[in-house]
Amino acid sequence: MSASPVLWSLNARGVATVTLNRPEVNNAYDGALIAGVLAAIEDLSTKPVRVVVLNGNGKHFQAGADLKWINGVRPKSLEENEAASRATFEAVQRLNTLPVPTVALVQGGCFGGGTGVIAACDIVIAADNALFSITEVRWGLTAAIIIPQLCDAISVRQVRRYALTGERFGAEDARRIGLVHEVVPSADLESAGAKVVEQLLGNAPDAMAETKKLAMESSFGGMGVDDEAYKRLVHLHSAKRQTAEAAEGLASFAEKRAGRWGSGAA
Repeated sequence: MSASPVLWSLNARGVATVTLNRPEVNNAYDGALIAGVLAAIEDLSTKPVRVVVLNGNGKHFQAGADLKWINGVRPKSLEENEAASRATFEAVQRLNTLPVPTVALVQGGCFGGGTGVIAACDIVIAADNALFSITEVRWGLTAAIIIPQLCDAISVRQVRRYALTGERFGAEDARRIGLVHEVVPSADLESAGAKVVEQLLGNAPDAMAETKKLAMESSFGGMGVDDEAYKRLVHLHSAKRQTAEAAEGLASFAEKRAGRWGSGAA
């Protein structure tokens, strides 16, 4: 088992690397990983950071929610479920609004919440073996808290396809719809990231921060969604987890079978 679910480091040039570190479960997120992301961002906020690079240990970047954890949260109180959704939202939104450039390096699987994480990053480079899916509907859940970031990244039209079908799509399709900016051979992922970091380090920090802020102010997934709207998304995200439909979806995952959506689950 991994020692810590999230690792971070900062070099002398101000380049921070934040690494998702649950490779034994393909970096699927649970409460500890969410808390680790929030703690890393909080720690880095006190440091002279110029760029943040986000990556994942192991074969896969991020496999979405740990459904065993989700199934453990589901029967708890409404308040506990909302707290779990709120923490997840805060981790993505803190990443989304960091005043420094963020670069995500994606290999292997990037599913569910992982697509929201990369949609919240400024620059995304994918290995040619990367595979993507907005999977929540397969398990009777919704992607409520990452829908704004996804709409920003790939447009409402593409969300209406990929978040409804839950289908998997490859790196070239992810580039075509705008979820990633560049696709490179797997062996070149780190060097491609380093090249982008060099470009960013050559730019004026305050000018980049102001440019990012102005872009965010006009975006649906950034500052354009007010606190009340996000409270509603958090509520919808957590409430859906506690429905009979979600119970059936999570059971289908655990039992490795198709969901029985015609059996009255709702």
